[in-house]
Parts: sequence; C-alpha cells; structure tokens
Amino acid sequence: MEVKIRMQRTGAPAQKNYNWRIVVISKCKARDSRVLEIVGHYDPSKKPAVYKIDTSKVEKWIKNGAQMSDTVRTLYNKTKRTK
Repeated sequence: MEVKIRMQRTGAPAQKNYNWRIVVISKCKARDSRVLEIVGHYDPSKKPAVYKIDTSKVEKWIKNGAQMSDTVRTLYNKTKRTK
C-alpha cells in the first residue's frame, strides 16, 4: 500500500474559512476519505498563518515509505527550522 502525507480540508465552505489537517492516507483514496493518522494542522486564516506538525510521527511514516506532498514538505521544513 502506497502512503502519502498530505492535506485534508476542513471548515465551513459557506464562509470560505478553511482549515487543513495534515494526514497520512493511502495514495489511492480521495482527499476527504478516512485517514490512517492525523499528524498536524494548518490554519491560513490567521495572520500569521498557524501550523503545527508532529515531526516524530512524520519521520516514523517517512521511514515506513510515506511520501510527502509539496505543500506538506514546505510546512515540515519550516517546522524543522524553528525547532
């Protein structure tokens, strides 16, 4: 089973107030399908944008062969630089 670390949209579409979860999910599943694990969150509506990623969980999944999306990789690298 191929696994991706990517973003899952949450929030109210009527107000266009979206938040995002950073999740581990099977590659063949749709964006809003059931996830294997939630590893972080991202809220772009706040100024500055708020994001939190559990780096130990992400590293565990990467060791098991998970691939990160480009956006998640960017947020992950920002998180690693601030620690």
